[in-house]
Formats: sequence, C-alpha cells, structure tokens
Amino acid sequence: MSGARRKARRRAVEVLYEAELRSISVAEVIERRRAQPEPPINEFTEHLAAAVDERRERIDALLNDYAIGWTLDRMPVVDRNILRMGAYELLWAADIPDGVAISEAVAVARELSTDESPTFINGLLSRLMENKAELTL
Repeated sequence: MSGARRKARRRAVEVLYEAELRSISVAEVIERRRAQPEPPINEFTEHLAAAVDERRERIDALLNDYAIGWTLDRMPVVDRNILRMGAYELLWAADIPDGVAISEAVAVARELSTDESPTFINGLLSRLMENKAELTL
C-alpha cells in the first residue's frame, strides 16, 4: 500500500507543480488529468492536491516563517510543493502519523528533486513538527 500511496503523493506534487508553473488552478489541472486515461489520477492524489491548495496561504506563511535562511520564492518549485504537501499532511491529516508525513515528503524529494533537497525538507518539516501544537490552532 505504501508504494501506491507514495506514487499518489508524487502525483499530487506534480499536480501542484503544474498548477504553479502554468498559473492555473489545482482544480483545472485535476480536471485535465481526469480527462487523460494515462496515467490515471486517483482519489488520494486529488484529495491531497485539493487539500494542500485549500490551505496554501497558511502553509506558505508557516514555511516562510520556519525556513531558516530561505524564502519560499527562492526555493525550487518542486521543493516548495513537496514542502506544502508534507506540511499539510503533518499539520492537518489526522490519519497520517507525523513521522510518515515527513518520511514520505523526504522520499518524494529523493525521487523528484536535488541531492540536497531531502535534508532540507526533513529539517524544515521537523521544525514544523516540533511546533505542531501551536501551529494547528
């Protein structure tokens, strides 16, 4: 199951990435992907991408506050979207354990980003986790 979930998470990051690069809504990307038979977009991917998009303003503010020496604008687009997904799962997906949210984001970074990205993403999400009690209020 975790392999399927990781693939779904990777696809959710791809949806977020495409929406940001094309300056279109996440909903538009999801609709377009539904219309294409390959690769199929599953319910978990759609839910995750839409949920991240729904809380994006708050997530971006938190990432900006907790990223040491980085602004959201300076981060690579793929890292920014992996962080958004990881932060959403960490702070608002009650069914996902904290450690799983972080390790899955790190794993997706290993697949999609640079050699430095997994360490950076792990560090930033860990800082969010340490402060989770006051961040989710």
